[in-house]
Amino acid sequence: MATTEPDTAQAGGGDSFLTVVIAFVANLAIAIAKTGAAMLTGSASLVAEAAHSWADTGNEVLLLIAERRSHRVRDTRHPQGYGKEAYIWSMFAGFGLFAVGAAVSIQHGISELISPEPATDYPVAYAVLAIAALLEGVSFLRSYQQARKGAVKRRIGLLNQVFRTSDPTLRAVFAEDAAALIGLAIAFVGILLHQVTGSPTYDSVGSILVGVLLGVVAVVLINQNRRFLLGQAVDDRIRKLLLEMLLSHPDVDRVTYLHAEFTGPGTLYLVAAIDFVGNTSENDLARILRRLEAEIEADPRVTEAVLTLATPDETSLGAN
Repeated sequence: MATTEPDTAQAGGGDSFLTVVIAFVANLAIAIAKTGAAMLTGSASLVAEAAHSWADTGNEVLLLIAERRSHRVRDTRHPQGYGKEAYIWSMFAGFGLFAVGAAVSIQHGISELISPEPATDYPVAYAVLAIAALLEGVSFLRSYQQARKGAVKRRIGLLNQVFRTSDPTLRAVFAEDAAALIGLAIAFVGILLHQVTGSPTYDSVGSILVGVLLGVVAVVLINQNRRFLLGQAVDDRIRKLLLEMLLSHPDVDRVTYLHAEFTGPGTLYLVAAIDFVGNTSENDLARILRRLEAEIEADPRVTEAVLTLATPDETSLGAN
């Protein structure tokens, strides 16, 4: 029995892996460029942006680990697979973004407010920001295309797809790249105002604002991964599709209970109480249940299906 697609995340993780690789290459190049520019110019905003990019680069490494470890084949010790490792490593990435990116940016901005240092070589700063914007744009375009593809397939909004997808690597890269582009705009304004007014306060405030932005993104990512680690139930649309799938089976008369939650990117754990068509002996019922479970689990997106018999007095669930 083929199940409906539970999410746009795929069991193989090919799309997300490529998205993370592109983000890693882009962020590494950007981090090196920003660090050099920060050392030359003394700009607080560029220091914050350099910390941001190094945090993102480290996060991509964690996300690559998440992609690799979460797609291992399930075994007897882990019958539902290793999918939730993706949320663990993605949560580590969120903590890294908060500790390295947000904390360093805010601390340096406050330090520059207290003891400001003159900035120089503004053309270098602007050139690096422009190059960074170009590279970040390439990475963001990749994550945008992947998210857009899923949104169109599920017929939901882009941001809705980003926050509801079971794929934490897509969510992390999209959020980090979006924050990076906003952070570059903040840094540009801070440096420009510093140059025009001669006051380093604007540059320092820019650094603090970049840190606050990173902190907000980190908290959002950590919270989303927490929800999936606790057992995020599928949304109503997917639940309805799963119910329709069960009711379409010729042996199934009705369904009285249905619960499905994500066990990893694009994979589900399904529990249902069903009643069969006609009068069937106890031995036949057990065989039909096991056969139906096996048919459902033949789909790689279902890590485990547990079916039980419904009692006569239980209310039937409708597909509408």
